Amino acid sequence: MATTAFQHTIGTGGVHGCCDGLGSRQGFVNFPAKTVSKTFGFDVGLLRRGSCRTSFQNLSVIQASSSQSSVADQVLSPSNNEKSEPKKKSNEAALILIRHGESLWNEKNLFTGCVDVPLTKKGVEEAIEAGKRISNIPVDKIYTSSLIRAQMTAMLAMTQHRRRKVPIFTHNENEQSRKWSEIYSEETKSQSIPVVAAWQLNERMYGELQGLNKQETADRYGKEQVHEWRRSYNTPPPNGESLEMCAERAVAYFTEHIEPQLQRGKNVLIAAHGNSLRSIIMYLDKLTTEEVISLELSTGVPMLYIFKEGKFIRRGSPVSPTEAGVYAYTRSLALYRQKLDEMN
Repeated sequence: MATTAFQHTIGTGGVHGCCDGLGSRQGFVNFPAKTVSKTFGFDVGLLRRGSCRTSFQNLSVIQASSSQSSVADQVLSPSNNEKSEPKKKSNEAALILIRHGESLWNEKNLFTGCVDVPLTKKGVEEAIEAGKRISNIPVDKIYTSSLIRAQMTAMLAMTQHRRRKVPIFTHNENEQSRKWSEIYSEETKSQSIPVVAAWQLNERMYGELQGLNKQETADRYGKEQVHEWRRSYNTPPPNGESLEMCAERAVAYFTEHIEPQLQRGKNVLIAAHGNSLRSIIMYLDKLTTEEVISLELSTGVPMLYIFKEGKFIRRGSPVSPTEAGVYAYTRSLALYRQKLDEMN
């Protein structure tokens, strides 16, 4: 199936991806061609204020309107201008998706699944870089999986946020945990961001493959069998989950708990995993089962959606604070990026 590759080159930093059972290529977020044409269009790009770079001067550009306030306007505001924060429309909210940074088992090429493995040094750096890219986007609530690599990514990313609010995990396991973690200062509450950890956002459970080396598993069971376990939509590995099973729990949680927050105008950050995020993107972009299996997400690369009038609009990946804006890549730019990669 043909796919269109989008390299999210943000600011001056390079983007590096790794694999967590998905085989992601470095520096890429791949979207099915059907979705690209439907969501972005082939001739419209929303770029930073001012002229675009010389290499891209032939692109068709629509600049963000300065006459109306929106989530995009808040992204466009300078990172050092703490007082200038335009009022957001009540019917518009930002949704940020981040796949966790590289984990220790990503580095070792092991199937990770639901095993609770922390980030590598590179993963920590990826999380911090992701935080810089979303530092101008307001965040009212954070959702992570119950796994440490996703939680580390969210916490490290928020250390870069210009509003300097403190992310605080909510504990609603029982009455005692709720009472013991209660905050009694309203001022402190106003400077905090609630964080919810949900197992439903966990990575796909890889069953008996968890902890196995991917290459050794392919040698043992055959490349075709392992490819089917990893790439098919409804074929689970032994005693594990298929992507379909992962999508059932992740999307159900999203629609029941996260989407209502967006409907109320809350800006939400989700730090999760390749397969749980693919499942959510499948719902947001109305992908088919054939399209979603071709979708690849790099570690530590934030994706921005705008929720407006009941619809999700993909805006690509936010740029760094030094070039504040929102990118929506055109087909021409995507092809240009591909040519640059082929030359390097």
